[in-house]
Amino acid sequence: MAEAEGKAGIEAALAALAAHARTLVPGVVGEAMAYALAGEGKRVRGLLVLAAYRACGGSGDATGLAAAVETVHAYSLVHDDLPCMDDDDMRRGRATVHRAYDVPVATAVGLAMIPFAALTASRAAASLGLDDTHRAAVVRRLMQASGAAGMVGGQLLDLDAEGRQVTLDELQEIHRGKTGSLISCSVAIGGMGAKASSRQIAALEAYGDRIGLAFQIADDVLDVTATTEQLGKTAGRDLDLHKSTYPALLGIEGARARAEMLAREAVDGLHQAGIAAPDLEALARFTVERRS
Repeated sequence: MAEAEGKAGIEAALAALAAHARTLVPGVVGEAMAYALAGEGKRVRGLLVLAAYRACGGSGDATGLAAAVETVHAYSLVHDDLPCMDDDDMRRGRATVHRAYDVPVATAVGLAMIPFAALTASRAAASLGLDDTHRAAVVRRLMQASGAAGMVGGQLLDLDAEGRQVTLDELQEIHRGKTGSLISCSVAIGGMGAKASSRQIAALEAYGDRIGLAFQIADDVLDVTATTEQLGKTAGRDLDLHKSTYPALLGIEGARARAEMLAREAVDGLHQAGIAAPDLEALARFTVERRS
C-alpha cells in the first residue's frame, strides 16, 4: 500500500471517528473532540501501524487500529498545549483546542479521548478477527504506552527537566516515554493485529524504540531550524521553555547524525529478524529527513 493511500485511509477513519464523537459525547466537548481529531497531521504513528501490519502478513483493513493510535496522539497534543503544560496557541497550522474553545473544555476533551481510543482499538481488533484475549492485549498495550509507564510519565519527566541541564541518558529516558512509547506501541499493535509471533513483535518494538528517539531528535532540530509556518506550530518553544534538547547537548549536526544512526539501526534490526518491510524502511528515512 502506498503511503498516500494509507494516509487517506487513516484520514477517512479519523473523519468517521470525529462524526461518532459528536453523537457519543453531545455538546461542546463532542464538538471539540471532533476538532482535535480533524487537525491535519503527518499520521506517522498510524502509518507505522499499517506498515507493521502488512510486514507481518496482515491482509485486512487495519486503518481502525491506526486511527486508535492517532486518537491517543491527538489527545496528547491537546493536553501538551494547555497553559499548565507547554502553553501553545498553534498546533497543526490552526488554533490549539484550548484557544478554539477554552481550557476546561480542552481538559475534558483529552480525558474523553482516552477511553474513546480504547473503544476504537477494541472494535478495530475485532474487525480483524482477533479473539477477546488478543483484543484485550491490543487495548492493554495501547493504554500502557499512553499512561504513567509511557507517554504521560515521559511528559512529567519532561516538565520536571525544564530549566535545568540533564544528561544524554536522562534526555533519552524522557523521550522514550514522551515520544517513543507510542511510536513503539504503533508497530507492536500493527503486528498484533496480524497475529505476529512474539519474535516479530520484539523486533518491531526494538525498531519502534529507535525510531521514536530519532523522531524526537528530528523534532528538536526542527524546533531551532524551521519556521512556524513550516512546522504548523510555534517554532523555538523549546528554547522559550528552557528545555533540554538534543541540539543543546550534541549540537545540530551531532543531533542529526545521531538520528540517522538510530534510523539505520532500526532498519538493520528488522533485517536481522528476517522482516522484509520496505514501508517501515521508508518511514525510518522519513523520520530523519522530514522538514516539518
